[in-house]
Amino acid sequence: MDTTASLAVVAGSLGILMGASPLLQALRAHKRRSSADVSMPFLWLLWLGGAAWLAYGIALGNVAMMIANSVGVTACTTALAVSHYWREREELPAA
Repeated sequence: MDTTASLAVVAGSLGILMGASPLLQALRAHKRRSSADVSMPFLWLLWLGGAAWLAYGIALGNVAMMIANSVGVTACTTALAVSHYWREREELPAA
């Protein structure tokens, strides 16, 4: 395998791992049963950027971009949903 092909594999793998990284925040919020320390604007901006790159990858027909950014958008959506879930629970009055 030549250098370019090796770099493509490494970069593609890291792109997928980076895209999945918001799941770490979702897991932490779920384990703590709190998302008070989660920056929702950050996650929304990350989602918006991922969606833009996904659209660009689709327009180019670039499968690697589509895969990595699909993972990222899905992970951000999950992190946003988990964070929203726990924010809703934190705001409920105590019974």
